[in-house]
Amino acid sequence: MTPYYEDDYVTLYHGDSLEVTDWTAADVLVTDPPYGRDWKSGSGMTNAEGRGRGSKAHGGIANDKDTQVRDAALGLWGRKRPAVVFGDPLIQQPGGAVQALAYVKPLDAGIKGAHAGFRRDIEMIYLVGPWPVGVGGSSSALTTGALVAGPRGLATRYGHPHAKPVDVLERLIAMTDGVVGDPFSGSGSTLVAARNLGRRAIGVEVSEEYCEKIAGRLAQQTLFEGVL
Repeated sequence: MTPYYEDDYVTLYHGDSLEVTDWTAADVLVTDPPYGRDWKSGSGMTNAEGRGRGSKAHGGIANDKDTQVRDAALGLWGRKRPAVVFGDPLIQQPGGAVQALAYVKPLDAGIKGAHAGFRRDIEMIYLVGPWPVGVGGSSSALTTGALVAGPRGLATRYGHPHAKPVDVLERLIAMTDGVVGDPFSGSGSTLVAARNLGRRAIGVEVSEEYCEKIAGRLAQQTLFEGVL
């Protein structure tokens, strides 16, 4: 299949990751799949003070009705190679998970839909498959220097409501070796992070709109490589 985008490090395909399976040739899986919570969003404020550019309503994410597509992709991957899988704390964890980390979002995140006054500001990161076991040193709570909400937030800059910060993905990818696979490429942050670390990556994204955004993001980075 002809890649939608390709450079020296990243190959991106447009299609269904259960059919376009080149990503299964990678050495490690790092992905932010549909969580299975049937997410949708109305328009409204984008930061704690209610200022900034109002967010547009979003009709939802492909294959987010349940975890079937996530689990089918993980079934293709198997449990003999390591996988890093983002997920919702209230949704069933993927099979074969050996540890759960937490992605702790910045102070401007998770305001809408809060229960009992607590922000919805964490997501899970599951380590699946074979991982080294020993004495721990790093916190399992991962934070970011990026903004999530507001006009300078990840969703606005990268054009995807669930865009993940590159610094968090760089830290996760740095724990591993080899080619990175991402069957749910979304905003492209995994692919960007892999290339930043000098790692090859293979991504698949079912939405052509998001493929276009990923390709533009990667092409822009290539344009400015080596520029101080």
